[in-house]
Amino acid sequence: MSCDAVAFSAMLLFASFSPDAQANAAPAVVQQGQPPASVAGEPLFVDIVGRARKLKAQTEAYRAALPKDPAAVAAALKGWDAFGVKIGELSDLDMKGHVTLKERGAVDDLKCILRGISQDLPEKLKAVAQAKTVKDQDLALRDMVYLLNDNVEVITAPPQPAA
Repeated sequence: MSCDAVAFSAMLLFASFSPDAQANAAPAVVQQGQPPASVAGEPLFVDIVGRARKLKAQTEAYRAALPKDPAAVAAALKGWDAFGVKIGELSDLDMKGHVTLKERGAVDDLKCILRGISQDLPEKLKAVAQAKTVKDQDLALRDMVYLLNDNVEVITAPPQPAA
């Protein structure tokens, strides 16, 4: 399975979780084997999680500050250039995480998911910048919030055996 397919599948998986989900529900697929060691405590991955959380909060603040008229023309967001630089840095760190795991011979999905997030972050940033209306801007920012949240959750979730 390609890394892009794995990243897309992970995005769908995380998007499907809801607070109403049953705590004792059986997993859809039973996986065999030993889960890999968690990387959540390693400095690189701690940095990724911390940056993604901060950027998610900033993205949510951008959404909250948008004009209430969805048909209004999208306006430049305050501090957008600096925000874009931080998104680029996070994207680079996600790719570094992918390469690190690949060099270790990791066979779990995390390395592919990190690669996918690294590729998707600049695309989401571009979508926000190219939005013509407040509605489009809000939708693009919402997508970025989901992606940044996934960035945190894939690293902090308990490791699973390779699919």
